[in-house]
Amino acid sequence: MPASNARAIAKARTLDCDVVILDLEDAVAPDEKAGARDRVVEAVREGGFGTRELVVRINGLGTPWYEDDVAAVRRIGVDAVLVPKVSYPTDLEAVRGSLGENGPPIWAMIETCAAILSLPALSGAAWANRLTALVAGTNDLAKEMRCRLGPDRTPLVPALASIVIAARAIGIVALDGVCNALDDPARFGAECAQGAMLGFEGKTLIHPSQIQAANAGFGPSEDELAWASAIVAAFARPENADKGAIRLDGQMVERLHLAEAEAMLAR
Repeated sequence: MPASNARAIAKARTLDCDVVILDLEDAVAPDEKAGARDRVVEAVREGGFGTRELVVRINGLGTPWYEDDVAAVRRIGVDAVLVPKVSYPTDLEAVRGSLGENGPPIWAMIETCAAILSLPALSGAAWANRLTALVAGTNDLAKEMRCRLGPDRTPLVPALASIVIAARAIGIVALDGVCNALDDPARFGAECAQGAMLGFEGKTLIHPSQIQAANAGFGPSEDELAWASAIVAAFARPENADKGAIRLDGQMVERLHLAEAEAMLAR
């Protein structure tokens, strides 16, 4: 949500989403940054966002607004700070230092070629720097790569998969990037399906009209829920209690699949 838009912030309190990101960076013009920052402080203190996680995207290291953004975030309680253009572990260290030892968790935008090459190092620096999520910045990454994106996002797939792998290696969240095609629901649905297939937990959005499709795309289907229930029921049978793997409907199912099924049903 553009933090300069009071109506958008008010609407965010009613949306069927898991996370609200109040944006001080790309969505806010330079001459509106100060006012937007004040609006974020006011909105967070006012509350009313329910169970939604509240995240603030600040302006990046080296920008004229970074220090003031950090100072504002330190005065309020948010669930995380989203930092643009994190490319190296030193970026994480600098932000953590600015936020202080008791500061909020950090979400890192992965949107540069250098960041893709640095993913192993960023993962290795995660716990020391309170990094809890990697967010694909697909627009900026595509621009820096100078690639030509089609509906299938083929040029970005290796980078997207690398982001998921880096997040999974250390047990943190991976979120897919935005889809700019507001008037093309088929393309948006295809991106959600692709993101879920790659392993992302969810997708960052640019308009409330995308929420319903994203929830459907990243949530389990009825068939997946039925299969998960069948796995749990099969392992619950006395004859399977001590087995590490069983045969179910012509497929080999191991206890790792049981753990996945139980996690899916618990969500």
